[in-house]
This record gives sequence, C-alpha cells and structure tokens, in this order.
Amino acid sequence: MLQEHLTGPAAWHGPDLAGRDAWTVRLSPAHLAELDAALHTARSRGTTLLRSTAADFPLPTLTAELDRIADELENGRGFVLVKGLPVDRYGAGAAANVLWGIGRHLGTPVSQNAAGHLLGHVRDTGRTPADPATRGYQTRNALGFHTDGSDVLALLCLRPAAAGGRIGLASSAAVHNAVLAHRPDLARRLYRRYAVDRREEHGPGERPYDTVPLACWHAGRLSLRYHRCHLESAQRFPDAPRLEPADTELFDLIDGAASSPAARLDLDLEAGDLLLVNNLAVLHSRSAYRDGPGHRRHLLRLWLALRQGRPLPPALWADPHRADTAPGRGGVPPRDVITPQHRADRTVRLPYRSHHRLAPKETTP
Repeated sequence: MLQEHLTGPAAWHGPDLAGRDAWTVRLSPAHLAELDAALHTARSRGTTLLRSTAADFPLPTLTAELDRIADELENGRGFVLVKGLPVDRYGAGAAANVLWGIGRHLGTPVSQNAAGHLLGHVRDTGRTPADPATRGYQTRNALGFHTDGSDVLALLCLRPAAAGGRIGLASSAAVHNAVLAHRPDLARRLYRRYAVDRREEHGPGERPYDTVPLACWHAGRLSLRYHRCHLESAQRFPDAPRLEPADTELFDLIDGAASSPAARLDLDLEAGDLLLVNNLAVLHSRSAYRDGPGHRRHLLRLWLALRQGRPLPPALWADPHRADTAPGRGGVPPRDVITPQHRADRTVRLPYRSHHRLAPKETTP
C-alpha cells in the first residue's frame, strides 16, 4: 500500500493545465501528408484492417512523435490530445484505418467486449442503463469518473454532439492523494478485492463478476482501476462479496475528489480530435449529451495495451477464481476463444483471429 502523497507530472490538477498546450499535439501539414501516404500504402497492400500492423502503416517521421506520446502516457500526465485529423475528408472508413494505424504504433489493440470487437463505435443506440448488459458508451447518459479495461483508451471524434458530451479527466495520483489527506482510514480499502460486474459478458458456467483490487503500488507506480457503476451492480449477485458502509464512503470520496473543480480538466472534443488516456493513471467522465436531426455524436474507440507499458502485478487484471484468462494487460476475453485448454492451463491464450472484429454499425431503434 502506498502511504505517501505522490508528486511529479502524474499528480496534476486541472486548473494548472487548463489553457495550456503542453498536453496537446497539433498535426503539421507534413504529418498529415505522411498519414495520407500511410493510408494509401495500407490499402494498396490489401491486408484487412484488423490484420494490419505498424509495418503496414509506415510513418517514417511521425513515429518519433508517437513515441513521445507513448512516453507521456506512461511517464507523464497520462493523457494526450492530438488535434487536426481531417476526418471529414477521410470519411468514417478511412478514419478507422488511420486510428488503427496510429494505435498499432502505440501498442496492441485488445478486445472491448465479449464479441471480440477491437475497434468500436461510441454513440447512442437507444439502450437503457437499467439493462445490466448495457455499456455506458451505448447511451447518451452522463457517465461518472471511471476507468476502462485496458492500458490506454483512444477516442477519435468523428462528430461531436449537438449539445453536451463534455469529457472530464482527473489524475488518479491526485485522487489517491485526496483519499490519504481526507480519510487515511479509508485508503487501505483501495487495495482490497471488490466484486466487479462483468455486465453479462461472461460465458456459460462462468462467474458473472470478477474480484479485483481498485489500486496497486507496484514497481514504483500507482495504478488505479475504478468503475462505481460496475462495483455497485455486482451486488445483484447473492454470492458476491458485500459492500460495507465504509466502501460507500470511499466511493463517495473518490467521486468527489475526481469531479472537484480543483482536480478535473474538462474537454470539448471537436471533429478530428484524438484523445489518448492511460486508464491506469487518469480517470475520465462524460456529461449527458443530445443529438440533433441528422447530427449524431459519433466517436471511434480503441483499447490498447501499450508496447512499453508499466509492469503490472497479475492481481490487477486477473481474478484468481477465473480459469478462462491468463494475467495480461486488460481487455474482455471473447467468448469464442474460451476452450477447455484455457480452463486447464491459464497460461495459454488462443491467438487473435477472425473472432476479433470491427464492431457493427449501430443504429438507434
């Protein structure tokens, strides 16, 4: 357990960053020309999108900038905003190719759901949060501060909402510092195992929740995973470990610290903005939004395992009660890669093949 206040670039506060460009990368005309050339190369080789690698999307000079971005994600503030991708000129299909190519230079995409989708759509599908199988990105509702199930979240804005949809960011280190400062008696609870709802993405015979800690201090790094909605909805399972009143106090403190004007940084994504967030170092939120006639908010999403990601203890990602996954770097195990061999040998993973795919285009019922 970390018992000291963290300092350094990861322990930032929103008001100190607002109005500054240190966390923003603006693509130059030369960078855009290089992306166009890489897109042409990738398409001319005929490799399907999900099988293409960084070598299929060559970026001879932009690679150095992406290396600096990866370093900032892991060793700096934990987030970067890349501006200027010409998504209107690309169209959704080419924009997906460009996002995938950039992502492959940063790391390895991991599955975002039990269907094995590696590149997904973030937009309102008309689903209700009351349905336990609904994920937040499928709704227009406000989402509290949370983290996603991978090293890095990549969001490429194709079209902002008609109103709302503001993104909030908060430093996990600053939130941890706030817990230590205001309720040191609750800080130890960050390192306990909690039941986390798998949101109906478990296979037959599997337990519908995981038990994992919220935080770990490993190799000199604080890593924090938090999703209050999934923590509380896991209580619907009678055999899940029960939340105690002190746990609710802890969750209230985390929410309050992250959403405080003294901590949070708010962003309004514009078309062509690519937001990259290290889920282990930064929490994010989203305000409710409204679509207009012929104007629907639409983002593309990748979950990435960083190529140079921090060392992590198995406990942060792996539930010791599950035999279907080996310790890894996050992602949702696709149902159709779970085999008896997996259950017998937790160190074996089937390679990604056809069961990893693009999310289907979603339409509002």
